[in-house]
Amino acid sequence: MKEATGELNSTVIVVISVGVLMTFFFSYLWPLINANFKKQADCNKATCDCSEEVRSANDGYCMCTTAGVDEEFRCVYKG
Repeated sequence: MKEATGELNSTVIVVISVGVLMTFFFSYLWPLINANFKKQADCNKATCDCSEEVRSANDGYCMCTTAGVDEEFRCVYKG
């Protein structure tokens, strides 16, 4: 009976550890990954002004716009 109790305790510890790791991933890491993915997708679909004077004024970033959106945003210059 003691062996079964020990295995149950180990199982509970593993399940709680997995739950804590999943909570950390989905509450902290996933929003960062998802936001970065969306930003990259927006930059790939956008029309960008990557002239030398725009990049030098914006620390190496291009100023971009997307069709139908009045707001400008910055994207990394990819050469």
